[in-house]
Amino acid sequence: MAERELDVLVVGGGVVGAGTALDAATRGLSTGLVEARDWASGTSSRSSKLIHGGLRYLEMLDFALVREALKERGLLLGRLAPHLVRPVPFLYPLRHKGWERLYAGSGVALYDAMSMARGHGRGLPLHRHLSRRHALRVAPCLKKDALVGALQYYDAQMDDARFVATLVRTAAAYGAKVANRARVTGFLREGERVVGARVRDVEGGGEYEVRAQQVVNATGVWTDDTQAMVGERGQFHVRASKGIHLVVPKDRIHSTTGLILRTEKSVLFVIPWGRHWIVGTTDTDWDLDKAHPAASSADIDYLLEHVNSVLAVPLTRDDVEGVYAGLRPLLAGESDATSKLSREHTVAHPVPGLVVVAGGKYTTYRVMAEDAVDAAVHGLDVRVADCVTEDTPLVGAEGYRALWNARARIAARTGLHTVRVEHLLHRYGSMAEEVLDLIAADPSLGEPLRAADDYLRAEITYAASHEGARHLDDVLTRRTRISIETFDRGTRSAREAAELMAPVLGWDEGRIEREVEHYEKRVEAERESQRQPDDLTADAARLGAPDIVPL
Repeated sequence: MAERELDVLVVGGGVVGAGTALDAATRGLSTGLVEARDWASGTSSRSSKLIHGGLRYLEMLDFALVREALKERGLLLGRLAPHLVRPVPFLYPLRHKGWERLYAGSGVALYDAMSMARGHGRGLPLHRHLSRRHALRVAPCLKKDALVGALQYYDAQMDDARFVATLVRTAAAYGAKVANRARVTGFLREGERVVGARVRDVEGGGEYEVRAQQVVNATGVWTDDTQAMVGERGQFHVRASKGIHLVVPKDRIHSTTGLILRTEKSVLFVIPWGRHWIVGTTDTDWDLDKAHPAASSADIDYLLEHVNSVLAVPLTRDDVEGVYAGLRPLLAGESDATSKLSREHTVAHPVPGLVVVAGGKYTTYRVMAEDAVDAAVHGLDVRVADCVTEDTPLVGAEGYRALWNARARIAARTGLHTVRVEHLLHRYGSMAEEVLDLIAADPSLGEPLRAADDYLRAEITYAASHEGARHLDDVLTRRTRISIETFDRGTRSAREAAELMAPVLGWDEGRIEREVEHYEKRVEAERESQRQPDDLTADAARLGAPDIVPL
């Protein structure tokens, strides 16, 4: 990146930054993407993992946002990432007879109609009205007195961190230069104009001047901090709202469908997630450490209390396998309560050479990226092609459906169980062939991890060799989700995973020890923060673990 001037340098490796890099690269622009930590290590790995139109924004009469998000949901399901995004059903229990079925039913009907209107709803079943008896057959976990009937509708879900890693790989496949662990320490200026950034290699040391005709700030909740480096805060302020989620085993909630429940502040989801459920989320102001938002004991109790209000067999602390907290980047100024803040996004050009994109929601990342690159193109002196990402599938999408149809044959050829092949296809699409090649070369990689048997050993090797994972934390927390899907939070898998990564990354025994120790300290700090009564004490406990693995 430092060798010659780029057309566009994108700062921030979350879903919006990665999407912006892909958009710029597919328009033929020379593009760089830098991320201070790991891909998706902030908000983009800690979401509710839903691709959805935002049913509750209909209630706010924000029809444009819902229409836009439903279009994106349809594109992702059908064309752009069918291997990563899949339908998920939700049951909405009705508490009142008569008016509520009419009110909620007309909202869900409008939601379906808006999605079908432009042909982007295909592939998802329409909503249906259920009697109480039928609803309890679909979701036996519910208390009988918790509902008088129900509505069932469909949205979609994905593994958010995996999606971002795939976006980055796709951008790189189209020529973008990408680097994680590359922190921007300041911007290069010529008079008023921003002409690039100073970037520090966090691991290898050294600072580089990366010059670019246009720089895009896509740093989410860090937007204000990044803007401060230019001495310009810009026309808007980004406020962080904390949302926490609990992960519990599938057998703790007896249901064939996800649940959506209304709370006094927002909505609560119970989302199917493989052999688990994700329960979330909260919505509270956060002005402490942005890198490692902490879930307090009060946050966990809040979610348990609300979900238990409808469950016949209540959840306890002992049922919780994993906890994670993320920060939504909300545009400040619309309202005092963060749950009321808009999920609209904004693009601004505060100084020549610098574009800022902020706000928005995960589902509409592609639209945000298009708007950001459109703004950057205004500052370039050449004619640039229009956005083509609406028709650019992510790596692994091409040929995915053909491989899915052949999954039994692949299982017979490789000796893996069909369920294992389905797991790989859902995570890698047609790139699963690369994982299978690793297993063919070393059959021991076809074995599951001893303490996290949802994942094959080959997936750990592949994360280090093909997916930019540099540390144990990257693999256990983001390339796989072992850190939230096991009661030990991944500590029992740490050594095995580190030993699989070692030959790929050239680690010696001392480095393996340091990686395992660093990961264990991180898990202990998170556990300690979750015992604390409030945000301040939880934040202090979480910051007890070192941020960077000593080399």
